[in-house]
Amino acid sequence: MGFDVLLVADHLDESFPPLATLCTAAEATEHLRVGTFVVNNDFRHPVLLARDAATVDLLTDGRLELGLGAGHMKAEYDAAGLRFDPPALRVARLGESVQIVRDLLAGDTVTFTGEHYTVRGHRVYPRPTQAHVPMLVGGNGKRVLALAAQFADIVGFTGFSQVEGERGVRLTHFTSEGLSRQVEHVRAAAGDRFDTLELNALVQQVATTNNPRGAMEGFIGALDYNVDDALDSPFLLAGTHNEMAEALRQRRERFGLSYFVVFEQAMDDFAPVIHRLR
Repeated sequence: MGFDVLLVADHLDESFPPLATLCTAAEATEHLRVGTFVVNNDFRHPVLLARDAATVDLLTDGRLELGLGAGHMKAEYDAAGLRFDPPALRVARLGESVQIVRDLLAGDTVTFTGEHYTVRGHRVYPRPTQAHVPMLVGGNGKRVLALAAQFADIVGFTGFSQVEGERGVRLTHFTSEGLSRQVEHVRAAAGDRFDTLELNALVQQVATTNNPRGAMEGFIGALDYNVDDALDSPFLLAGTHNEMAEALRQRRERFGLSYFVVFEQAMDDFAPVIHRLR
């Protein structure tokens, strides 16, 4: 169908755990890269995550992209008996974890003393196939995006934040203007690293249609959101295949986005767009 990467989420619900699943996808293909979008840092100690990630990279012939996030679904924590800490604490833990995992996957012998993790002279086994396993850090909050800017290879933008402890979301940066502010925040935090970063956007809805406005009205019906803003949102996509391909080209030029993620149910609608972009 033309996709470059298959990504698997990390939730404690009726879905496959990500890392083992990726090995099956890689075994069935020759070139498809595989990744996590994203591992919940609170579900795994960074040393154990690095060990599993290195193994997956080895078993997939060096096709792994490792995505990490701070976690946001309180109901999953509650169901598993895990403490759901405030966002600042979860992000601080993620920050330490990213550094530990990055250094372990690089083959370093790691000694690390932080507020949340302590590692003494550990070296990961097995070694990953890739000399450098690409790491994605994604989210919407300023702390997470600054962390991604400083340590990750790929910065993932979502455009919304979870309402703390609930299933609802706040579309805080869902507009083009909102994403522009986030990109500038990442640019400032990254400094000289910015030009090496890949910018990623999670497209929430893809609709093949001759009536984009009608499609967006249907999508945002339950949300307090403006249709014109939805049509201009970098996180939504509607129109003919040619129109959607052109919209993605414009988003690349305007925001620097070069990595777009869609949900499984959008695969059939999105594949012709990929062929037009090729």
